Amino acid sequence: MSYRSTLLASAVVAGMLVTSSATAQGLKIGALMPLTGGLQAYGENCLNGVRMAVDEANEAGGVLDGTIELLVADTQTRAQPAIDAANRLVSIEGVHALVGALSSGNTIPVAQSVAKPNRIPQISPASTAPTITTLDDDDFLFRTVPSDAFQGVGLAQIVAEQGIDRVAILYVNNDYGDGLAKSFTEAFTGEVTRSAAFEPNRSSYRGELSTVARGGADVLLLIGYPDDGGIAILRQSLEEGYFNRFIFTDGMKAESVIANIGPQFLEGAFGTAPRALETDEAATFQELYEERYGQLPPLPFIDASYDAAAILILAAAQAGSSNGTAIRDAIREVSNAPGTPVRPGQLAAGLEAIANGEAINYIGAAGEHEFDDNGDVAGTFEHWVISGGQLETVTVFRPE
Repeated sequence: MSYRSTLLASAVVAGMLVTSSATAQGLKIGALMPLTGGLQAYGENCLNGVRMAVDEANEAGGVLDGTIELLVADTQTRAQPAIDAANRLVSIEGVHALVGALSSGNTIPVAQSVAKPNRIPQISPASTAPTITTLDDDDFLFRTVPSDAFQGVGLAQIVAEQGIDRVAILYVNNDYGDGLAKSFTEAFTGEVTRSAAFEPNRSSYRGELSTVARGGADVLLLIGYPDDGGIAILRQSLEEGYFNRFIFTDGMKAESVIANIGPQFLEGAFGTAPRALETDEAATFQELYEERYGQLPPLPFIDASYDAAAILILAAAQAGSSNGTAIRDAIREVSNAPGTPVRPGQLAAGLEAIANGEAINYIGAAGEHEFDDNGDVAGTFEHWVISGGQLETVTVFRPE
């Protein structure tokens, strides 16, 4: 079956992009994506990663004697809309598993109020808050991205290597911002002069900027998202002369930041983001992505989104069931060693191996994904920099 012949019809229904199938069997995967709001710069690209895995498996004949349906709902990068979207996907559309959300502030309430009580496995490709590790989720929440407990350590390491010994911090007031700010502060060998939270979607951040600027640091670590206040903070900081040197985290790694502020004002700004090592799996994923969608954007989480969907599909095949608990219980079976390696672009071979009773070990585009008891994975990070108006990778490293 060709790729073109397996593309499914789409329609927007109740704020949801629904991919329909005529078959009653098979698997329904819901994708909770920020198509609007603070993380919209990531939403469509991460959704492409999910689509890739679904299309690849459908080209191989689907799973559970039917087609895989992909149903997509917009989280708006806000907690309540994310909960509402997840409820629609689970209660009305009847999805068997969830990919997403991206923001930790959306993923956590979805896990607690929708996924856990409905016994629906959920894999986030982007939620990095350390609080997820110990979340009471009955083991229904996994993530294909490492915790910010590690990113904070890695960022502190990179900042120290740049010879910066005094930093002020502004962080978005949610689990992501708070967790990463604490992780960085604990690991940083220099001085955090002032640290303050900010609320998203406000017209002015001059008060917060004035507060942290009084600490005397001339470098601002901004932990947030472009469209929930990040761009406004940068613009007002430059206009008022509070800071003109910036450090970022993964949530601010977006071309829209450069376009809105101007490359001349951000030259040399740098940050960290989860990123896989330069593996054969990562190279293959890039080739597959570019065959279907063109150039792979320099954004995190796209590969992790493909991996999340691929793992859920393989787990459903391993379970031989669309039951949520059965899929959950099979996730580690298909992603943790030992077993026959299955890599990006090899979902057909993985499904065939499962059908033949073989144990498999999915090795992803974003990493090996050996899930621990908390549904966490170890990981590596990218040190990236804005140079000549472009997002460039300096190195990919494992925090010491």
